[in-house]
Amino acid sequence: MPVDKSRPPQDRPWENGWTLDTSRTPGTRRLYLAGALAVATIIACVAAVAATDNKADDPSKTARDEGGLISFSSQPATTEAPLGDSGLSSVSPTPRGPRQQGIEPTVTVTETPKPPKSTASKGSSAKPKPSVTYRSVRSVNFPDRFWHVDDGYVGVDPVSGAQSREDATFKQVKGLANASCYSFVTQDGKYLRHRSFVLRADRDDGSSLFEQDATFCPREAAYTSATMLESVNYPGYFLRHKNFVVRLERFEYSSQYLSDSSFQLVGGLA
Repeated sequence: MPVDKSRPPQDRPWENGWTLDTSRTPGTRRLYLAGALAVATIIACVAAVAATDNKADDPSKTARDEGGLISFSSQPATTEAPLGDSGLSSVSPTPRGPRQQGIEPTVTVTETPKPPKSTASKGSSAKPKPSVTYRSVRSVNFPDRFWHVDDGYVGVDPVSGAQSREDATFKQVKGLANASCYSFVTQDGKYLRHRSFVLRADRDDGSSLFEQDATFCPREAAYTSATMLESVNYPGYFLRHKNFVVRLERFEYSSQYLSDSSFQLVGGLA
């Protein structure tokens, strides 16, 4: 077998005049090859990882970029009602799916029941209006006779017939000069007031004197369920009947005065 003499053995360079190449460290070629192989392996791994990530992102990216529909999970979406006031509505959405143009997913809304509204009509007051009090005034010592307006004056008369009953019925209101006392109004809107110490029916002229003349304060009488009526502007003077005419006279300690000045305020006769 012929001997290859193109390159002498490295351990005997002197036989053919070759000299040993000392500028390169022994084994460097194998190191270069190993390094290149390692770099190629790393590059391949990085490329594989990048390819995997791109593959995972492609569906959503493509859908966004191309304006297509996004696929939804077939599992129903559950939404719990928010915590807070009991008056909030609870919302339970139906399972979500692909939306179609012009169609929105439906929701079921359950509202907290509201208390029923008041049946009172709009504008009506919560407080009931005070009822009007109508009175007839009966004499204690002549129980068949009542205050009765005749020709503008007030007498103590027996009552018979509708007109007579109407003339003996008065609206009892708060006193014009003192709200804790009484004023009496006739059916035609006149007030009972004393003038020249005689009780009569007159129109209210708006004066302070008229308001005082038409105001009488209730006082306890000597008879059960009876009342005495004292004048506001003449303290110590009480209404009494004398000769069956109602007058204003000073109080006196006599059985006649006590019986004549005691009256029972009963329900209106008319």
